[in-house]
Parts: sequence; structure tokens; C-alpha cells
Amino acid sequence: MTLGSHQQTVGRSQVHITPKWIIDRLGPFDTDPCAADPRPWDCAAVNITEKDNGLIRPWRGRVWLNPPFGRYEVAHWISRLAEHGHGTALLHARTETDWFEPCWQRAFGILFMADRIYFYRPDGSRQPANSGAPPVLVAFGEQDLARLHGSGIDGILVTQWMKIGALTPEPADLFGR
Repeated sequence: MTLGSHQQTVGRSQVHITPKWIIDRLGPFDTDPCAADPRPWDCAAVNITEKDNGLIRPWRGRVWLNPPFGRYEVAHWISRLAEHGHGTALLHARTETDWFEPCWQRAFGILFMADRIYFYRPDGSRQPANSGAPPVLVAFGEQDLARLHGSGIDGILVTQWMKIGALTPEPADLFGR
């Protein structure tokens, strides 16, 4: 669990199927390197499952990326999409983490979604609890930014940011010294 959350963001299952309405608004996509098997709907024309290892397979065209949420896995997937440069990722808004750094460095836009979303199970039923963390959609490439912009998905779309340096926090002065 994370601070401010009553639900686990890294749970027992790594199967968190993207809501179809998101794919309908942002698609079509050419490749989904993290496709569930089985799945109630396809997120892309080519769906690469875990047994096919989407990290080592070729990615073509627009990529849809809803990576495994394991904290030690997500960095590999985000780095690969940043290198590919053409696709959209659905992530938790963990903007302070090392794995989010490629988003700051290479993304064209980040949509901070207004509400937490509900993922789906392989049988098409909705998960009983929401995602447990604020979601973001991260666009790599101009076409994906245009799709985010025109999607009508409720949230704040950020397209410009600037890194201004590292801040070293000072220890709290609890006694006014």
C-alpha cells in the first residue's frame, strides 16, 4: 500500500486489463507488448503475451503499453517505449520514481487523468477496487500526443516541463534553532 491509499498498487496479480473505453478513445494501436492471455478484448492489432516476452520482440507502429505494475519491472518497459518513440503508456503517476524518468526525458505529453480507473479481469469483469493510484497516460511521439489531446478523456494534459535542478531537503528545524 502507498501513503494516502487504501488499496494496494502492487498486488498479487499482474493482470490489469485496460478499460476498453480508453482503447476506443486513443486507438487504434499496432502493437501491445504486454497483452493479457486470455483477454476480453484486444488493445492492438498485434498482441504479445508474457510467454512471448514483449521486451525482446520487435515493436511496430503505435504501441499501447499497460506494463506489469511490479516496481522492478516497469522501468524496463518504459525505457523500451521511450526508445521506440511512438506509443502511449498507461501508468501510475509515480512521477518521483526513477522508472518515470524516461517519461520526463522523452514524452511529448502526460495526461493526468481526473479519476482513478478500474481495470478488468481476463473474463471481462471489472476489478472490485480502483487502480489504487492516480493514473497517467504518457504520449511518446506527436501522433500519440494528438490522440491524447483529442480523446476527450477528463484530466490535465501537460506538454511542457523543465527540469530546474536537484533539491536537497534540509532537515526539519523542530526547535527553531
